[in-house]
Formats: sequence, structure tokens, C-alpha cells
Amino acid sequence: MITRETIDEVKNRIDIVDVVGDFVSLKRSGQNYKALSPFTNEKTASFYVVPSKGIFKDFSSGKGGDSITFVMEHEGMSYLEAIRYLAKKYGVEIKEDAGRREEELASQSERDSLYIIMNFAKDHYRDLLMKSDEGKSIGLSYFRERGFNDRTIEKFELGYALNEWDNLTRTATGKGYSEDMLEKAGLLIKKDEGRKYDRFRGRVIFPVQNLSGKVIAFGARILTKEKDQPKYINSPETEIYHKSNVLYGLYQAKNAIRKEEFCFLVEGYTDVISMHQADVENVVASSGTALTEDQIKLMRRFTENVTVLYDGDAAGIKAALRGIDLVLKGGLNVRIVLLPDGEDPDSFSKKSGSTEFKKYLHDHTQDFISFKIGLYSKEASHDPIKKAEAIREIVASISVIPDPIKRSVYIQETSMLLKISEAVLFTELNKILIQDRDKKIQDRSRVRAEEPLPPPVVDIAPASKTDLASIILLQERETIRLLLNYAESPYEEQRLADFMLAELEDVEFTDPVLKEIYEMFKKGIEQNERVDTLYFMEHGSPAVKSAVATLTTNRYEASKHWSDKYKIFFSHEKEIIHDVAYANILRLKFRLIQRLMEDNLVQIKQATNEADLEKYFTIHEQLKGAEKEIAAILGVVISK
Repeated sequence: MITRETIDEVKNRIDIVDVVGDFVSLKRSGQNYKALSPFTNEKTASFYVVPSKGIFKDFSSGKGGDSITFVMEHEGMSYLEAIRYLAKKYGVEIKEDAGRREEELASQSERDSLYIIMNFAKDHYRDLLMKSDEGKSIGLSYFRERGFNDRTIEKFELGYALNEWDNLTRTATGKGYSEDMLEKAGLLIKKDEGRKYDRFRGRVIFPVQNLSGKVIAFGARILTKEKDQPKYINSPETEIYHKSNVLYGLYQAKNAIRKEEFCFLVEGYTDVISMHQADVENVVASSGTALTEDQIKLMRRFTENVTVLYDGDAAGIKAALRGIDLVLKGGLNVRIVLLPDGEDPDSFSKKSGSTEFKKYLHDHTQDFISFKIGLYSKEASHDPIKKAEAIREIVASISVIPDPIKRSVYIQETSMLLKISEAVLFTELNKILIQDRDKKIQDRSRVRAEEPLPPPVVDIAPASKTDLASIILLQERETIRLLLNYAESPYEEQRLADFMLAELEDVEFTDPVLKEIYEMFKKGIEQNERVDTLYFMEHGSPAVKSAVATLTTNRYEASKHWSDKYKIFFSHEKEIIHDVAYANILRLKFRLIQRLMEDNLVQIKQATNEADLEKYFTIHEQLKGAEKEIAAILGVVISK
């Protein structure tokens, strides 16, 4: 197992903005950062990173915690795997307890094992490319002919698979890897009749990586002209690889995409690599598959601006038309670059050179409206019917844009370019939107009609009791929030934490997670530890980490313009925390007394003798007196 010293060293070096920023495009919001959720498909940013506390909170999915939690949630890693990833990122040497290494390996999940075996295969293919005679004479020669230098080959971890039936399998099993895991990773193919062979043979290898740089699949290109063999083959779907939500080159491109604030989208592996060599690094590919909604969501986490590169021939233009609407529907701003006829990004970047290639991309970029209008104008220049149909096609593309303001802007631009009344275009747009809305309603109705009816409700708690329980939960939540955020604030001659814990001595929390946080507070204070956000991130359960992240993350901040520009001043909570904490303790006790009174009334109704009845009446009067006393302090009017 990894030693405690290694884990502590990793935690000491972690910068949560840096860690999360590898996977999400963060934008500063006051003292914090925010972004679109990487866990849900939301349109308004509700994902927050709080650097001062080293935590993140995603309000759309409810997830929250520290850097390690984020990596675990986002990448599906175990705790130790997340530590290893972060140790590698920050250059921390991993020290292990050798005596427990076998135990760790035995307990690794299948997912962990797949990552390990894919990394082994990647290293194996790289060694064959650079060291074997066949790899150097065939594979390396091919890459050199494509103009790839050693730096590029290393950057994309390119490799070569020998033209042998079982070279990888023999090597892997000789190192202790099982054939079963090789098959699950998509590296070994087994036939019913007992035959088995490597999936990749006699091909150059393109590793496909996830956002954290782990190899999850391979693409492979054959270099001979065998009629019965496809030019490219790819890894099959596995537990760690789903081609519909992977973009080739995103791991290498993500920093450049953030810097440039837009992304180029191409089709193939070599297109991406060649553009990197032409000093254009903000580029990804759809890995040889038709663009999917999941891939669009993945791009949107880093930028909302996408420029699609297509060949200038008929097939390229058709591909551009198919992809535009899907990207627009995903909420991205789309621009198009059509390359000269017969050229692709790979060939054209080599032919023109880096400077001219970048100039061409800059000079020939057009928005999708101009692209479609230019395309349809050629086809319908002298045919009114075709022109009307082209206009409907353009408006149909505008209709899929989720943002109504963007739709209006594009309608205005279309009106100006085509010299058609905006009113006519808006009428057509509204007609399409109404049809889509009606279709969605019909689809939902059909689904609901096919769903089984929910089971009948047998028992419903009285409304007043349910409401009181909800109010108590809110007060408990507010109590813990104040403890988490202001524990060290002064309160008369002591800390706020000391005052609140003394006042809460006889309070029993109803919510299990809030109760766990409260008990950890008490334990930490008793042991003279500093009980802050980091304390809970270190010692808390996943539920505690998520709750603490929620309660210590401010989703909204007052603009400084209120005071600086408009001279409108109001108190900040930390300035009046003395009164806020005292009032909250009273409100919590007030509601708990009301719950005790409710429970006591049940006892009165169930009493069977005068002694019990008198006892419960006495309790009721005492509780009623306490309720009135607290109500008077709070200024609350209660019924007699």
C-alpha cells in the first residue's frame, strides 16, 4: 500500500484549481471559480471550486469534496488510484509498504486492471516501434514519411504491432497478465473453435487517452494493401472505453483549447497529429465515428466555440451539413473551414507549411449561416422553389439552437444576407419550434401511457408533523453551516465553536450526516485539533465530504458595485455572526421543544390512568413555558 507520508506529500502539493482545471474550463467568479457541471448536461453553470478551502461543489448533481474526491468521481478511480494519478501529476515519488503490495494487487477492481493492461500494451507497442527491426523499418518509416518528428511520436505515444498472430499475448502472459483480461481489454480475440490471436497485427498504433492521460483504447492503421483488411481498426467497447464519449487528442489539446478559447474539430488521428506539428494544438477528432451528443458535451466543458474542418469535396460538404445541427443543438457556437478540394488537414498542413496553414484557417473561417447561405445560393440561384427550400433548411438549423437570444441574432443575420423580412423568418422559426414542442409533448404522453401506474400510497404522515420535521432539518443544517464557516470566529471571551457546542450539548440531531459532522466537531475540539474544511476532507466519509462542500460553498456573492458604485451598504454575515449564531441556537431549540410537545400530546392521548395523565400534563406545561420563553426572545407569536 502507499505510505502515509506519500499521501500527505501529495495532499500538500495539490492545487484544486489546477486539478479540476485539467477536466473542466473554469472561470473566475469573485474569489472562487465556476463552470458547467462535468457530471450533468446543464445550461447554466452551477459547478463551483473554492480554492481557499480546497473544495468543489456541483449543485446540479449534488457531488462535492476535495481534489481527490473530484478525481475519483470524474474518472471512476479508487482512492489509491486517484492518489497515484495526483502523485504523478505533481512529481511525488510513490513509496509503498512492500509487505502489502500483493494484497493491493489482489484487491484491484477489474477497471483498475484494464487500465494497467492497456498501459502495458501501449509501452509494448512503443518499444516495438523504436527498437524492433520490423517496427523501425515499417512503422517508424511510415511516421517519418508523414513528417512526424520524435517529439510528436513521443507526445502521442505512437507505436507498432508486429505482424505476428500472438506477439502481444505471449509477451503479456509471460509478464503475468491473464488472457481473460487481454480479451476484456479488446487486445485478444478468441473464436468459438478455440482459435485466438492479437487484435492488432502488422499495424501502426494510435493510443486513445482519456482526460487524465490514461490509455483506454487503440486505433491501428494497416500499411499494406490487403483487399480483405480494413484500413483502420479500433478497440471494441470495454468497461473503460465508450467511443461515443471520447475525443481523440483532447488530453493533449485541453490546455491550448482553454488558451485559445475555441477548438478545431477534425475527423482522423493523423489530422490531429499533423495540426500539432503545424503548431495548431487546440484540435480534437471524433475518432473515426460520427459525431455524438456526448462528444459535444465533452467539448463544451472546455469551450463553447468550435470550428469544424472539412474536406472541400462533396463528401466533406455533406459531412459538414450533418454535423452542424448536432453541434448547434449542443449549445456550441459553430464556425466552418472548408479546405481546398482533395485536401484534408493532414495533407494541407504539410503542403502549405505552418505559417500559411494557420493563415488559411484564419482567413477562411466562416459562421454556419454564411456557410449554408453560400452553399445553397449556388444550388438555388435561379430556382425560387429551391431557394425557398434552402431558406427553410437554414431556419431549421437556427431552430435547434437552445439559446433564444442567439436564435434572434442569427435570424437577423439571415434576413440581412438573404434580403428577406425578419417577420417571415420568425414566422417560419416559430412554426418549427411549435412543431418540435408538440412532438415532444406527444412523445412524453406516449411514454407515460406505457409506464405502469405508481403503487397506491398507504400511509401519509400528518402535514403539520412533516412540516415540523422539515423545519428542524433546515435548522440543523443552518447550525452545522455556521459551525463549519465561523468556528474560529470570536464570541465574547471564547470561540464561536465553543459557545455553540456548549449550547448544543443536550441536542440530538435528526439527520444522520449532520449528526456525524457534529460528532466529528466535538471529537476534534476535544483533541485540540483545528476543525475546518480540510479536517473533514481528511477524516470524513464521502457523504460528510459532500455535505461539507455544500455548506461551505457560497453559490452567490454580492457584487462590489452595490457599495462601490451605488453606495448601498448592508451587513455581511461574518460582521453579525454573534447575533446570527445566538438566534439560530434559539430557533433550533424552539422547534425541538415543539416536537417534544407533539410527542407528549400523543402520550397524553394514550394515557390509561390518572398518574400518567398528570405526569404528561406536567411535562406539557414545562415545555409550553420553555416555548413561550424562547418565543419572547425571538419575537415569535405563538398560539396559547
